[in-house]
Amino acid sequence: MPFDPPYRPRRTLRSAADLVAAGLVPPEAAADLARVADRYAVAVPPALADLIDPADPADPIRRQVVPSAAELEAAPGELVDPIGDEAYSPVKGVVHRYPDRVLLKPVLVCPLYCRFCFRRETVGGADGGLSVEELEAALAYIAGQQGVREVVLTGGDPLMLPPPRLAALIERLCRLPQIELVRVHSRVPVAEPNRVTPAQAQALRAPDGSEAAVWLAVHVNHPRELSPAVRRGLALLADAGVPLLSQTVLLKGVNADAAVLDSLFRALVRNRVRPYYLHHPDLAPGTAHFRPTLAEGRAIMRDLRGRLTGIAQPTYVLDIPGGAGKVPVGPEYLDEAAGTVTDWQGRVHRYE
Repeated sequence: MPFDPPYRPRRTLRSAADLVAAGLVPPEAAADLARVADRYAVAVPPALADLIDPADPADPIRRQVVPSAAELEAAPGELVDPIGDEAYSPVKGVVHRYPDRVLLKPVLVCPLYCRFCFRRETVGGADGGLSVEELEAALAYIAGQQGVREVVLTGGDPLMLPPPRLAALIERLCRLPQIELVRVHSRVPVAEPNRVTPAQAQALRAPDGSEAAVWLAVHVNHPRELSPAVRRGLALLADAGVPLLSQTVLLKGVNADAAVLDSLFRALVRNRVRPYYLHHPDLAPGTAHFRPTLAEGRAIMRDLRGRLTGIAQPTYVLDIPGGAGKVPVGPEYLDEAAGTVTDWQGRVHRYE
């Protein structure tokens, strides 16, 4: 059911003072949160502020979007660049970690700054993205990589680009003869569903005559994020022929629970979104309070195997610190040495 906050903000909340005025944090917390905002960007758009229960300090939407003083507490092993973007960046805005795909980061601004973001040290600053010259250099690099088949548009959030600019960028990529797939990663359909318009859906289509495909991966972490406005936007995209995936981060206090993820993944499938990745949280500074253990994550995935149809099962992955890439870290079922296989209920069977 909807909540009734003290007032419903019609603009994005960007400071401790904004959050206090919206009734989302008590006045006595403002000084600590101002220190957090001085280091890490803050943005809570109205669509998500409206979903927060102001009476519940443990509200799962609040936990994702409202800053906490815990963000200033660095834990051992946390890294400024936890997945090694810089080490694999041949030109500004491009990350080339795998032989067949690259990341392209045209913008470094987002509609919402998640408090667990692995790029929290680079997004939301004064340098909002690539200049015209930098973008041309990035596209020239991609064009020269004949082994690259896929371009992942990320950032920041590429759907912050106006639809004409997004369409022009996607067309440039789809016209490269070696490119088979452009994948767009975005939080916009959840954070600012009003941006999901027919013009934006059209921008996410491959140009006529291109054999490349364009897919959209939507970042969503909790079933309550799928508000009526979000569901309408997803339907608009699906009806326009945009293939939809989802990405979810496994977060303590938000969704590190099989029942919550069961509800989320079922809702996504009902809305024609295929769950793709469940990410173990990266080692970004000040995010230890979000990270479950890998053992806890594996146990949740084993539980989901018995609950959910295969089409609703994402791959549980860990992005290896330093840039070695993603690897599946879900539970194991086959023990070749012992000649056994374990079913979803934990029963062991012989399999020669």
